[in-house]
Amino acid sequence: MSKIPTFDFFQICMLYPKEKQLRYDSAYLKMAKEWAKLSHCTRKQVGALIVKDRMIISDGYNGTPTGYDNCCEDKKGDTHWYVLHAEANALTKIAKSNHNANGATLYITLSPCKECSKLILQAGIKRVVYIKAYKDNSGLDFLNQSGIELTKVENLNE
Repeated sequence: MSKIPTFDFFQICMLYPKEKQLRYDSAYLKMAKEWAKLSHCTRKQVGALIVKDRMIISDGYNGTPTGYDNCCEDKKGDTHWYVLHAEANALTKIAKSNHNANGATLYITLSPCKECSKLILQAGIKRVVYIKAYKDNSGLDFLNQSGIELTKVENLNE
């Protein structure tokens, strides 16, 4: 007679929210990838969404400031100093709205640099979910030391 496996109710309750959260994380990251396609930058196209209370409250992609030519790189292929990162664009949109990022989650296709990490902390974002790590991990290190939850999701089940 084979034994029927038993599950602790607590184990089941703890597993389901993690699976459900991963589904939402993947969906928002897929949307951020689509948003990245709006960028006119040729070197990197990065997209970001800020979600609070299960609502998208802001979005952004890397690019030039309003009123500037949409060319992100110079003739040598170097990025112009004034190009804004996707998360900085998303955060500045919040500044123009009735929303705030306190307690929100940032979904971004490339992890934040050290400069944007300071903005993320100051904006009150509590969680950052990303697909790929930026070449310099100091931004992630700073966020981690600041108590912001970091989640890397590489497999989006596409």
